Amino acid sequence: MKTSGCLFCQIVGRQQPAAMIYEDERCIAFEDAYPKAPVHVLVVPRRHITTLADCTGEEEGLLGHLLLVAARVAQEKGIADSGFRAVINANAGGGQTIYHLHVHMMGGRAMRWPPG
Repeated sequence: MKTSGCLFCQIVGRQQPAAMIYEDERCIAFEDAYPKAPVHVLVVPRRHITTLADCTGEEEGLLGHLLLVAARVAQEKGIADSGFRAVINANAGGGQTIYHLHVHMMGGRAMRWPPG
């Protein structure tokens, strides 16, 4: 189900531009428009899911796929060996600003802990 007001649905549907890195039948990956690290890629399911908190067992395979794509992109970007971070923000208190499930894959510098 596509949501017309959702930026990521618009990117999936090619109504909005994005610097695409990867795509398959279940997801797309593109450069974050406001990167927080030298490498910052978003991995987004093609199907609109508002937030991780809305997921059920039905999305188990998709969630694993999104993480595997994040790892693949990290490898292709040359940061897998040095390290990277994969993050899913859920709802406002978790830092989610675009309400379409997505994985942030960030690296290219040392990532500090704790985040936020």
